[in-house]
Amino acid sequence: VQLQASGGGLVQLGGSLRLSCAASGSSFGLYYMAWYRQAPGKQREWVATVAAGGNTNYAATVEGRFTISRDNAKNTVYLQMNSLKPDDSAVYFCNARSCAWVMYWGQGTQVTVSS
Repeated sequence: VQLQASGGGLVQLGGSLRLSCAASGSSFGLYYMAWYRQAPGKQREWVATVAAGGNTNYAATVEGRFTISRDNAKNTVYLQMNSLKPDDSAVYFCNARSCAWVMYWGQGTQVTVSS
């Protein structure tokens, strides 16, 4: 599976962005898809997951502001980010995980929130 993330950029405090991650390869619908992020000097942290069946989970820091979704027909996962804060600034990575816990990573897209 190859993953290509896009949609990052510079946004002001309180603004919104939508990230996309397009996946190549087969069986996209069987993968758990997730977003992670990594700020400078910090460890990579999990943001949200959407399961193959559509169930979603979110980190407490983004719950209520971010929405993860997937379009299996387009092999794409999205992250809608609203009410953005400077602490949300990071490189955002797309992740795919198979049921056998094989994981794939995209190249990352930069999100910068100015105050």
